[in-house]
Formats: sequence, C-alpha cells, structure tokens
Amino acid sequence: MIVSRAPLRVSLFGGGTDFKEHFYNNKSAVLNMAINKYVHIIIKKRFNSDIYIYWSKKKEVCKNVYEIEHDLIRESLIKAQIYEGVEVICLSDVPGSGTGLGSSSSFTVAALNAAFTYSGIQKSSYELAKIASEIEIDILKKPIGIQDQYISALGGIQLIKMGLKDKLIFKNLGSKNSHVNFINNLFLVYT
Repeated sequence: MIVSRAPLRVSLFGGGTDFKEHFYNNKSAVLNMAINKYVHIIIKKRFNSDIYIYWSKKKEVCKNVYEIEHDLIRESLIKAQIYEGVEVICLSDVPGSGTGLGSSSSFTVAALNAAFTYSGIQKSSYELAKIASEIEIDILKKPIGIQDQYISALGGIQLIKMGLKDKLIFKNLGSKNSHVNFINNLFLVYT
C-alpha cells in the first residue's frame, strides 16, 4: 500500500500571471505558500483486475483505467502505466473544490506520486509538478495556471519567476530564519 499526500496552498501575490498565455509573452512572478492542510491518496493492489476508486462524490468500480470518471485519477494512473487491478482512496483535510487553496493541483500531485511510487518509479518534485501541469492544463484543458502544481510539489514559501516560454526559476523563501516568525503568525480561517 502506498500513501501519498500533497499540501494545499495560499497564494500571496501574482495570481493569474501564471497562465501560459500570459508568461509565454511576459515576464511574471507569483509568491505562494504551502500550508499544513493536505490531500491524501492511498493506492493498493486489488485481488482482481478491477479498479476501485473512492472519492468524495462516489465510489467507482471500473474494468479498466479508461472507464474512470474521476479525470485526475484516470490521467495519473495512465501516466504511471497502471491500467487495472488497483484500489485508490482519496481524502482531503478541506472540502474538495471551491476553497481557492489549489486543491485540484494538490490532488493531482499526490495522485501522481502515489501512482508512480506504486509502479516503482521515483519522480522528483519538479517532475511531479511538470506532469501535473501537463495533465490539468494540456490534457484536461482546465483554465488554470502553473503555480498550484509547483507549490504543492515543492512545498515551503516559493517565489516562482516565469520568463518567456517555459523558463521557470524557483526560490524557496521558507527556509530562512527571518521568515519563520512570519509563518508562525499566520492564521487561515474557514468561513
């Protein structure tokens, strides 16, 4: 059994400038921070070839990966070349959508990490973020930017500078002592 988790995030500034349509032609930057709330994905082998998916809206039982309704799980399993015989359980510390905390990207990063690890493949944080971006933006055509996938995979407080085309520069600001006081004095309230 593989258990994976990825943190949710709070965007501090630069939201919207992380869309490919923007940063392919303009330099931009975003600053965001991973928080101590997570999306959890558990994957384990099944005794038969069926695929069971348990998520907030339903339980799916499928004969193969292409029947899976949950698009992020389906695409994550396909990327890891898992086509049958697994059980996937999806859990979250917060409601699944509409929170503004980047939950779909955290979900995708956690699902990819679980699926690749289950397949015996270790991907770096950067690789997971890049693949998660490809799934959400290029394959599923979701109208989102790239900051959520990278902060979920990298953690900390990240300044992401985007140059023209695909040039990305990351600076983790969360590891410096001067930021510890700032982090320890933040509160996020669910209203």
